Amino acid sequence: MTGLLLRDAELGRRGRADVRLAGGRIAEIGGGLARRPGEQVVECGGGALIPGLCDHHLHLHALAAWRRSVVCGPPAVTGADRLAAVLRDAEPDEHGWVRGVGYAESVAGDLDAAALDALRPGGPVRIQHRSGALWILNPAAVRAAGLASADHPGVERDAAGRPTGRLWRADDWLRTRLPAARPVDLGTVGRELARLGVTAVTDATPDLGAGARAAIEAAVRDGTLPQRVHLLGLPPDAGTPPHPHPRLSTGPYKIVLADSGLPPLDELGARIRHAHEHRRPVAVHCVTREALLLLLAAFADTGTLDGDRIEHAALVPESIVPELARRGLRVVTQPGFLADRGDDYLRDVPAEDVPDLYRCRSLLEAGVPVGLSSDAPYGPLDPWAVLDAAANRTTRSGAVAGRDETIPAAEALRSLLTAPGTPGGPPRRVATGEAADLVLLHVPLTEALHRPSAGNVRATIAGGRLLAE
Repeated sequence: MTGLLLRDAELGRRGRADVRLAGGRIAEIGGGLARRPGEQVVECGGGALIPGLCDHHLHLHALAAWRRSVVCGPPAVTGADRLAAVLRDAEPDEHGWVRGVGYAESVAGDLDAAALDALRPGGPVRIQHRSGALWILNPAAVRAAGLASADHPGVERDAAGRPTGRLWRADDWLRTRLPAARPVDLGTVGRELARLGVTAVTDATPDLGAGARAAIEAAVRDGTLPQRVHLLGLPPDAGTPPHPHPRLSTGPYKIVLADSGLPPLDELGARIRHAHEHRRPVAVHCVTREALLLLLAAFADTGTLDGDRIEHAALVPESIVPELARRGLRVVTQPGFLADRGDDYLRDVPAEDVPDLYRCRSLLEAGVPVGLSSDAPYGPLDPWAVLDAAANRTTRSGAVAGRDETIPAAEALRSLLTAPGTPGGPPRRVATGEAADLVLLHVPLTEALHRPSAGNVRATIAGGRLLAE
């Protein structure tokens, strides 16, 4: 096939038309376009044709690893007995390890090595907290990883100096202590994203290792990962690769302000200044009020660069919103957490702070560009669920977390249509000359926005190639 002809697609206010794709671009839009030799024809039947969706913050390797791990948290696992059963039935990997993910304290409290050993005695087990910030190892895993003699600052110890089995923000270090894992399957992730209508992603993994970077680049080059990929985890001085690929790009430099230990102000300022000196904006992980205030204090000293962005902005006091706008900062946030964990927030977060969670409307009204994202695998991957959460902010129980921060579904979709390099900027369009990264829906757009669902996705097209129908 030399091209693709989409017949009778709904193109928003322009009504219904035919769309021809060739050379990875939208070549022609009009009525009654004749099929050319070699073209594949798709009859759209009035289904909406929109630009492909962009997830502005996820973690590709973690998502692939999650798919081959044991889920240890809600909604699938909701109590200690169920967790014990899941771990007991888990099949160890080729090295005898069990890898769990998604743990939350509501399941069985604050796990440590001893508590985990009571649930699954025997071979090495490690479980990741659903935040992604913490690993919990059982005694066999503690011994295998050599935590007793380790000097990494993330190794938690008890009053006697013994490792508790809890390891904070030390993924890369822990990986060096584990048996070599088989390569993750990025193709599975690419196919899953395609089924959801996602044609571009920003990988927000900080300090991306050489192996992980090479795997992503190889998967994009050979089409295993058909999405455009924007990387935040490259070093501040990362220049243009010797053989650049049009579907790979370098984004802002990722900085993590860890809740478990915020850096000194001068140290944070130095990291921001170093990135800015290389003309790299920064993308700064901020979950708490304290982290956000620290970041703003650092920006007061360093100044901001076009493209500087705040990742998560999980808790933004109302008084801070104008300051974000004044400094020209972007926010990439995840309202999907409200749908996934909102009942926990309503129970555990002080009532006066609930309106500050994952703000959307107040940021947009203040002129702050907002990009929506999943933070998968730590948040729900489905962009249509993220859209619905931004529009309704409904928890699993049906409660509403921060009603005043809802935004229209069309506005949420607009955020998902913005380019990886400009989250919250102008939405991409279905127009002649634009990249042929598109989503065809079964239904008109008005209907899709009234009932957001991945089930409305009929086909995804990336670079003019039909991925799924």
